[in-house]
Amino acid sequence: MEISKIQGYLNITRKGGYLIIGSDALKDYNKKIYLIIYDKSAQKNTMKVVEKFKESQISIIEVDNLEELTSIKNCKIIGIKNKNLSVLIENLLKNKE
Repeated sequence: MEISKIQGYLNITRKGGYLIIGSDALKDYNKKIYLIIYDKSAQKNTMKVVEKFKESQISIIEVDNLEELTSIKNCKIIGIKNKNLSVLIENLLKNKE
């Protein structure tokens, strides 16, 4: 199933140190990011971070229940800084829609 593949890839990014978790960590992050994934239920501060990244030509995907995909409690936004894994995850998320 696609969800288990997405969870697996996100787990790999987390263990490999390629995952930036939370709007506070992303807000001040100034290195290369290839993919931003945020939850539909994200609040105002998280959406400010999303708007900031929309200007910089980074792929941004909105999902339902990001907490379930990442297995991180209260997770509303993540950034991925590995290009290959970003492409794989983005393709799986776009096919799921």
